[in-house]
Amino acid sequence: MVLLYVFGAIALINCAYYLLFSNFAFLKTSEKTTSEKYPLSLIICAKNEAENLQKHIPLWQKQQYPNFEIILINDASIDETLEVMESFAENDSRIQIVNVKNNEAFWANKKYALTLGIKRAKNTRLVFTDADCYPASEDWLATMASNFSDEKQLILGYGAYEKLPGFLNKIIRFETLMTAVQYFSYAQAGNPYMGVGRNLAYTSNLYYENNGYMSHIKIPSGDDDLFVNEAATSKNVALCVEPKAFTYSLPKKKRKKWLLQKKRHYSTAKLYKPKHRFLLATYYATNLLFWLLAIATLFTDFWYFALAIIFIRLVFQYIIVGSAAKKLKEQDLAPFIPFYELFLVFTQLSIFISNSGEKNSRWK
Repeated sequence: MVLLYVFGAIALINCAYYLLFSNFAFLKTSEKTTSEKYPLSLIICAKNEAENLQKHIPLWQKQQYPNFEIILINDASIDETLEVMESFAENDSRIQIVNVKNNEAFWANKKYALTLGIKRAKNTRLVFTDADCYPASEDWLATMASNFSDEKQLILGYGAYEKLPGFLNKIIRFETLMTAVQYFSYAQAGNPYMGVGRNLAYTSNLYYENNGYMSHIKIPSGDDDLFVNEAATSKNVALCVEPKAFTYSLPKKKRKKWLLQKKRHYSTAKLYKPKHRFLLATYYATNLLFWLLAIATLFTDFWYFALAIIFIRLVFQYIIVGSAAKKLKEQDLAPFIPFYELFLVFTQLSIFISNSGEKNSRWK
């Protein structure tokens, strides 16, 4: 009976998190319209991305926005990245190139390259994406920019992955969905903790007020989430979740490469503020315990109570995560949410174990 009580308490905590996520799942979004068009600087850091730049620069150039520049940062590439950038810059005065060479102090450090790009930008409002990402529409920049105001200096967007056949693709998109549900929900509740560099915007004023990336400059990852964790407040963050403002990129096609990517991303979480580490760790721990105790309690004399608890918790999950998935155009994942979660929980456990005691690696 004690085991059943513990299981009930774990499920209750789970449901409390889902109620938190409902802040975003049931958020009514209205398209913002403003007569003021702030000048923007679109900043893209690229390392050995010649092929992607060839495809994506034209899409950035076609953005329906009256006043923006494109800052292309070549981060010590050894392919033809710089040549591709230069070929587009010849015919478009909006394109500015920052050519970064490695040095001993900041060898292969993306944050160093981004810092040089930010310093080169002539506008105070900055929009960031990655070289392997493309916008969902020609209104991406305009929609992101519409969220800026004197108070709102940091805009969180959604960086999605393309839908492809196969189980790995669904797991990658589910993990991306759940990460977004969390950081959007926390931000909506006045407790922002991260964003993704695939689709992010903030002002240079905010960047300089927080000394840029200096507090974590030696950490290879975290130019997005660690900066947001440090600079975001309950007042200065806005959400941009209109589908035309999404960005998309191709997900990894090999499980090993995806796991390496996730290991790098998860390694920054230990540097979040203590309250965020506690909340995120509790969410993960209760998810893991829920599935372990669900199995254990089904083999007790009180299995029918356990079944009722499982049912209630899954209903919460389906309603709230399903609504969020629809909002983020990931509704095809909804029917199998519990199975994706179960697989992801144990995958994350293996990553956390693997990450302990391992040094961070360079970006790309």
